[in-house]
Amino acid sequence: MGEDQEVQLQITGEEAEERTPPEHSNAANQPKVLLQQNFSWWLKIAIFTFFLLSGQTMATILGRLYFDKGGNSKWMATFVQTAGFPFILVLYFTSPLKNPTTNNTIKPNSPSKLIRLLIYTTFGIFLAANCMLYSLGLLYLPVSTYTLICASQLGFNALFSFFLNAQKFTPFIINSVFLLTISSTLLVFNKDSTDSKKISKGKFVIGFICTLGASAGYGLILSLVQFCFRKVFKQENFKVVLDMIIYPSMVATAAILVGLFASGEWKTLKREMEEFELGHVSYLMTLIWTAIGWQAFNIGCTGLIFEVSSLFSNIISTLGLPIVPVLAVFIFHDKMNGLKVIAMVLAIWGFVSYVYQHYLDYLKSKAGINNAHEKFSNFSSAERKLIHE
Repeated sequence: MGEDQEVQLQITGEEAEERTPPEHSNAANQPKVLLQQNFSWWLKIAIFTFFLLSGQTMATILGRLYFDKGGNSKWMATFVQTAGFPFILVLYFTSPLKNPTTNNTIKPNSPSKLIRLLIYTTFGIFLAANCMLYSLGLLYLPVSTYTLICASQLGFNALFSFFLNAQKFTPFIINSVFLLTISSTLLVFNKDSTDSKKISKGKFVIGFICTLGASAGYGLILSLVQFCFRKVFKQENFKVVLDMIIYPSMVATAAILVGLFASGEWKTLKREMEEFELGHVSYLMTLIWTAIGWQAFNIGCTGLIFEVSSLFSNIISTLGLPIVPVLAVFIFHDKMNGLKVIAMVLAIWGFVSYVYQHYLDYLKSKAGINNAHEKFSNFSSAERKLIHE
């Protein structure tokens, strides 16, 4: 095989590798193998997406139900956002995704245990503070308004990813971020929000600021998680994903428990359960399933960060925007006025804009793989054998 042909094949293979998910790293594989790898990757994306959307919807609705039916503890509402991490331990033994087949399973220079401990502790404390902000937002805002404001986390995530993860901005991504940010900003002018929950204007402002601050913090967390996966941990297995959920959740749960007892709210929990409108059992089940919902969301969110990017994970979470506000109209009788409808349409438009950009990237990636295969098929058997060697 000529030197020029060998160099050209190497360049083509490298281009195909850069444009594809980790499973597509060998451009010289047979089409059947690539098809299986492609299916496996999309299957994992579908599973993570299901966990993210179902967990987010269930946890948000139940979290609002807790406050509407007599729950008053902000620390308890925060506690259930992280306390469900023991359920994830089951995945260490049962998940078919925990040991994916890759050509680069473990990379050199993995961080020491001290570095890992520092990362998990920092993330855990930050997570606890962010969960408290989300709880305050959900306490003071209608769930539909709360959910739409959360769309602003995409803009923060894109900004942080630009600096931390060299996120590339295309016109469609810029359009997506702009629309989703505007959709949440519109809700500042929503006069009916305070009427639907009978709260003061001051509390509404506090809820808005807390939710916006939590969205900014969440966007930063997602970008930092992606940075740690690629630059610090340097490993490609599902165990790393689970570790990044469990250990920070343990730290966050411990910090929240300290706050629960230090604030004295633990003394009111018994009376709160007795006065819960739906009964004792419903009180416990609401908290338990809220915790499970948030952990399902964490699995899906972190998995999508691992497989694609933090911005992609955040975009998928906006897919739940039409779900929660519509359910809130029927369950909590939230008002769906014209301004909220416009905000929702802009949010959906922003989501579609990003998905279309990802579709274009997929077509470009597929074209690169097909081009590499076409060039590979033109070589003789001896040349193919030399390439594999």
